[in-house]
Amino acid sequence: VQLQASGGGLVQAGGSLRLSCAASGRTFSSQTMGWFRQAPGKEREFVAAISTGGGTTTYADSVKGRFTISRNRARNTVYLQMNSLKAEDTAVYYCAPASDYGPYPYAGFSSWGQGTQVTVSS
Repeated sequence: VQLQASGGGLVQAGGSLRLSCAASGRTFSSQTMGWFRQAPGKEREFVAAISTGGGTTTYADSVKGRFTISRNRARNTVYLQMNSLKAEDTAVYYCAPASDYGPYPYAGFSSWGQGTQVTVSS
């Protein structure tokens, strides 16, 4: 299974980016999916998650009101719209199946892939 995140780049503070995550090798249409990020020297952290049907979304407090997660089950793709970006949003962003019980990756998931780099200049 591969999860390919894309859409990252260099943007000025206050700008926007839209990340995409396409899955191949298997479908994740029946799983909660999430975005996670890892800044240099820091642990990977939860950003957002979306339920199987898309009706429930959760966000880290640090991105609430600025980021929006969505999904297209038919295309096996998950998106993250990021607005009002801040320097502290700079990180490598990854998508992954997410836990239904908290802001964590799905238990045992390890195929993180390379992620996509987001750099916000202040």
